[in-house]
Amino acid sequence: MPEINRRVLLESRPEGWVGLDNFAFDEMPVAEPGDGELLVRNVFLSVDPYMRGRMNAGKSYIAPFEVGEPLQGGVVGQVVASRRDGFGEGDWVSGMLGWESYSLTDGEGVLKVDPDLAPLSYHLGILGMPGMTAYVGLTAIGRLALGETVFVTAASGAVGSVVGQIAKNMGCYVAGSAGSDAKVAFLTDELGFDAGINYKSAGSAGKAVRAACPKGIDVHFENVGGPIFEAALFNMRQNGRIVLCGMIADYNVEFSELPPGPRGLFVMIGRSLSMQGFIVFHYPELCREWVIKGSKWLAEGKLRYRESVAEGLDAAPAAFIGMLKGQNFGKQIVRIDEE
Repeated sequence: MPEINRRVLLESRPEGWVGLDNFAFDEMPVAEPGDGELLVRNVFLSVDPYMRGRMNAGKSYIAPFEVGEPLQGGVVGQVVASRRDGFGEGDWVSGMLGWESYSLTDGEGVLKVDPDLAPLSYHLGILGMPGMTAYVGLTAIGRLALGETVFVTAASGAVGSVVGQIAKNMGCYVAGSAGSDAKVAFLTDELGFDAGINYKSAGSAGKAVRAACPKGIDVHFENVGGPIFEAALFNMRQNGRIVLCGMIADYNVEFSELPPGPRGLFVMIGRSLSMQGFIVFHYPELCREWVIKGSKWLAEGKLRYRESVAEGLDAAPAAFIGMLKGQNFGKQIVRIDEE
């Protein structure tokens, strides 16, 4: 049995942008599992934008992180010891576990993963919550149909990059926005997007979106908010659907300082638009469907995937902050231990 568990704690709740001083580290003895419990050696950790909201106090769709306690996130790891039926030593699993070297869990929400299906870290990205989010958003909320036009923001990120590829595989025209020329080239040259926008250098967001989607937008997949969201709104076609997945532009702004908007909501009336947010795990059947379909598409070369990998648990806070600032390229992963 291992002896020491290194952990990343929430030291304080951030005001505005997250800083390294909002995190702390400690070490604890590794606990042995009791009846019905598993001990998991954590190998890969996911850091995702929604975690920023969990750093705040207050009621939301998911419980906030507690000050002085380890943060939580998607993890792929290996069972070290098991006293729960259905799991054995050596099994590979994924679940919401702690930012720590070893996690003790009752197994609720923990799923076995097949290490031969795809690289293990893919179960935190393209085959995990980001990929599921893309699939659920496009199919259940966006009701995407053959030949439609899709526009996605944060298109080179963990969710957006999958959104675009799913839409292309479903026979649609796809455009997206990203924060650098290199990321836009990745969209068009590697992922097969029909058009891309560098929102930092494009000038007028409205004109840039109109040029990228000359026939207008049928399904807009929103991850960012702000001016690019407004630009997409004004370029929606009749009976278009807006899928609200994230608003990363607002995550580090105090509530009292949030800018008004988006402007132009009157457009929704005349064009009969619909706009809906969603929580991916409210659609478990579609999530399971995506793992099967996504795995098949990966094997057939119909999906491409890119990760940014930070090495070591100590790198997790900086990786999280960098992800919120758009410094990652593709899905941000932290490798805690060797496979």
